Amino acid sequence: MFKLLGKLFLVKDLRRRVFIIVGLLIVFRLLSVIPLPDVDPIKLKAFFESNQFFGLLNIFSGGALDKLSIGMLGVAPYITASIIMQLLTMVFPNIKEMFYGEGESGRTKFEQFTKYLAVPMAIIQGIGFLNLLRFQGIISFNSPLAWVQDIVLITATSMFLTWLGDLITEQKMGNGISLIIFAGIVVELPRLFGQTFATFDPTKLLGLIAFIVSSLIIIAGVVYVTEAQRKIPVSYAKRVRGTKMYGGVSTFLPLKVNHAGVIPIIFALSILLLPSTIGQMLSAASNPTIMHFGQSLAGIFNNQWIYGILYFLMVFIFTFFYTSITFEPKMISENLQKNGGFIPGYRPGQMTATYLAKTAQRITLFGAIFLGLIAVVPMMIQGATGISTLTIGGTSILIMVSVALETLSQIKAQLLMREYEEY
Repeated sequence: MFKLLGKLFLVKDLRRRVFIIVGLLIVFRLLSVIPLPDVDPIKLKAFFESNQFFGLLNIFSGGALDKLSIGMLGVAPYITASIIMQLLTMVFPNIKEMFYGEGESGRTKFEQFTKYLAVPMAIIQGIGFLNLLRFQGIISFNSPLAWVQDIVLITATSMFLTWLGDLITEQKMGNGISLIIFAGIVVELPRLFGQTFATFDPTKLLGLIAFIVSSLIIIAGVVYVTEAQRKIPVSYAKRVRGTKMYGGVSTFLPLKVNHAGVIPIIFALSILLLPSTIGQMLSAASNPTIMHFGQSLAGIFNNQWIYGILYFLMVFIFTFFYTSITFEPKMISENLQKNGGFIPGYRPGQMTATYLAKTAQRITLFGAIFLGLIAVVPMMIQGATGISTLTIGGTSILIMVSVALETLSQIKAQLLMREYEEY
């Protein structure tokens, strides 16, 4: 890895891209520490320490939530909008055909509509979260204009961060949204580990060892499963064009075990945070019935076992869901057929598409189970040991390792392309 990074900084163009990405991430961090006015910091700190869901969301925002900064929403509205848009493509095939049937231009249009939808999502999330904090007595507004001003400010900042993500992606050295989430996790981990060791109790030594061992197992498992792939043999028929003969070679089609990457984890967290947020808001209502319902709803999702089971199921479902959207066996089959390729033992066309779909489902089953276990095993260890960082540890390590592998893969591709250009 260090050799790869050394080569990276020897190429002027790639070195410039790295500095651009670092600069954009610094801008993201600056926006994460500019606070909103009229905040009670003591109550705010107590609120996040007592609520594991918002504590987890705070990690993904780079610590922007517990400071109640203008960038407190991070890229969460864009992620929510992306989930809604992809659900729509599943429910309405015409929408899917409109976007994915037009090739690259369709995907560009899909991204544009997702960003349009992210604006109302940011407004709704901002209103909900600020009202929740107002009910808790953490923030106060001198006038309705101040409340509107804060909503506009955090909405604009969220969309600005989404734009920063696009700028990072344009450097072709990693996914911008993923790198922003990655940066948010990395900058918070030293503080979390510092708190753990500062309050270290010798009676929790076994739990600390379990955390370290589970972290190493998760890292090794994520690397293994992320890099794992099923190689489907593909042969190409011989074709004569003019005086030259093409084809007649055999290669393979790689199908990843974890085709969805870290997206199912992010999707699942986004969905699971919604009921907890609603419960917290309703629990501050003046009506006793609504207040009791809100407390019950919040209590259900604060139960680690219920949350863990739902978390596992959501990750499992979203893994299949996202893979079904992004993996197109029919399109792959058509492309193979157009280029004279075929899978030995299967006729080109529908039979090949069916074979690819079944194979993808089988290997995705293993990937979905793995992702679900990675998400909940650290929580189970936390329940046994009582170390609070464990809940964040599994998800954070999974995202960090996956994003790092994806980024390194794109860096390798850029270096390989330039090595070919030299010759």
